Amino acid sequence: MSLDSSLKTKGNLTGKRSVMTRAERIEALKAEKKFDPKKDTAMGLPKTKIREG
Repeated sequence: MSLDSSLKTKGNLTGKRSVMTRAERIEALKAEKKFDPKKDTAMGLPKTKIREG
């Protein structure tokens, strides 16, 4: 019995991402000095687009 081609997952999730993960957003905000881990929380961070470049 063979697997239908629509059920194969290899390569399907390798598309271009449009937003950063939470860890990436925190690092970006730390670099811009807009996030202080001592007094800010990771909840409710704004979603930011990934910059091409």
